[in-house]
Amino acid sequence: MEMRAFAELLDRLSLTASRNAKLVLVRDYLRATPDPDRGWALAALTGDLTFDAAKPAMIRKAVEGRVDSVLFGWSYDYVGDLAETVALIWPVTPDRRPNREPELAEVVEALRTASRVEVRGLLENWLDALEPKGRWALLKLMTGALRVGLSARLAKTAAAMMRPDVAPTPPSPDGDEGETTLEALDASAIEEVWHAVEPPYADLFAWLEGRAERPSPDAPGRFRPVMLAVAIDEAVDLPKLSPADYAAEWKWDGIRVQAVLEGEVRKLYSRTGDEISAAFPDVMDALAFEGAIDGELIVWREGAVAPFGDLQQRLNRKTVDAKAMQAFPAAVVAYDLLAQDGEDLRSLPLRQRRARLETLVADHAGERLHLSPLVHYADWDELARLRADPPVGAAAEGLMLKRWDSPYLAGRPKGPWFKWKRDPHVIDAVLMYAQRGHGKRSSFYSDYTFGVWTDDGVLTPVGKAYFGFTDEELKQLDKFVRDHTVDRFGPVRSVRAERDFGLVLEIAFEGLNRSTRHKSGVAMRFPRVSRIRWDKPAREADTLDNVMNLLDAIESGGGRIAKA
Repeated sequence: MEMRAFAELLDRLSLTASRNAKLVLVRDYLRATPDPDRGWALAALTGDLTFDAAKPAMIRKAVEGRVDSVLFGWSYDYVGDLAETVALIWPVTPDRRPNREPELAEVVEALRTASRVEVRGLLENWLDALEPKGRWALLKLMTGALRVGLSARLAKTAAAMMRPDVAPTPPSPDGDEGETTLEALDASAIEEVWHAVEPPYADLFAWLEGRAERPSPDAPGRFRPVMLAVAIDEAVDLPKLSPADYAAEWKWDGIRVQAVLEGEVRKLYSRTGDEISAAFPDVMDALAFEGAIDGELIVWREGAVAPFGDLQQRLNRKTVDAKAMQAFPAAVVAYDLLAQDGEDLRSLPLRQRRARLETLVADHAGERLHLSPLVHYADWDELARLRADPPVGAAAEGLMLKRWDSPYLAGRPKGPWFKWKRDPHVIDAVLMYAQRGHGKRSSFYSDYTFGVWTDDGVLTPVGKAYFGFTDEELKQLDKFVRDHTVDRFGPVRSVRAERDFGLVLEIAFEGLNRSTRHKSGVAMRFPRVSRIRWDKPAREADTLDNVMNLLDAIESGGGRIAKA
């Protein structure tokens, strides 16, 4: 099938806000598209399709071979998205245009085997053959940056939805044909077998359509779909719940992982099922049990959980050297036990799983596996006080509440598990710079750099934010930027920011770490605009001393500052 159908799917997904509408779009595409194209499309939508030889720098060089580099630079600055810019600006002449468009499977299979030198020639031929929408989809596919508002789990949900109610049975010796009723599936059922199938997933689709048996999920070292919590509504939920029914434990500030050791297979997965074992060989070599543990990956130093910034030094790496492993020793804080000695424990109540987990960790030697301790409390008021000022300090980002009788259920069921996060940290900062956004925001200045006052009375940047505001507030911010621009640096605008004039933004963030890479000496975690302070003079924004004092408070525990 031509790239055109895949391009149409991505285009419609990017323009569709409704979750249910996105599911229908993907379901219908998978039903209508033959193998192997639909399999390659599903791999792209789930993030399981990458091409080592296709890099943005190569794409830029290919374009600059056809288009004036200054014109391309101006166009890219204005549009804000590489794929969209190239799709629109690529020149096509009749003498260069091939006689047909490439097929999706053809593109994928070529990119999987081509060298970096070969990829540029392939890319140019494909861009010549495609229309603008197809070029855009091609480049999104090559770079892996689809940005169509679809998570991997949502794509798997859509795949499960393509399953029919009935499937025909093979004819009997008498020539009679019948039908078999098929059991409905969800994303969790697909996640159970996901690591047993490979793109383009012919065996997966055969099972989904009732043409074959389920692929075996019993391969050693497989990923188990994770159980997730829902955010608690203190006013609505807590009065309905009994403290005696729920175990409480800290929500550690690391990343959720699943450590699986079965036979000779040793794997470490992220919560989305991505294998990250290669980046943490020190952890995997030190673990010694038979089963699957759900937990939090952290850096463990001097008998305590280190700040999240330490873990960041080891994330998003394919490999790690001995120096990094020594400086940032990783470990797993265990929450739950999913399997042990070949037995699936997920159907057991939490109380039983917890007892077995405690025994396993107690018998485990070394500093790479720790038990997440229970938080003891008498009532919700006492737990709320502990949440506001945890004795473990900044290592915890809140609490988890889990029903003692709950089985381990894939997905996010309402009721068994709740997350009760701490209130965010908040500072007032002054808007300094703004940059155009990407995609739908490419015509707005939506990415903001903000700063605080130093002792010398000048602003120093302390972070960037690009969400937290409504569409109407975005229009207001964009107008302020345009009306008060004092200088331009490519796509960036410098905004008037003085003691007597400037826009104050209330910035909420989850954490604060020391950083040698930033001029201010600090780095924020998940900053966002929580409020536009039209009412506050710029001179009353926070100072760098305020921020450093907050950092000291965070590192010692607590650190919440009330804002007027």
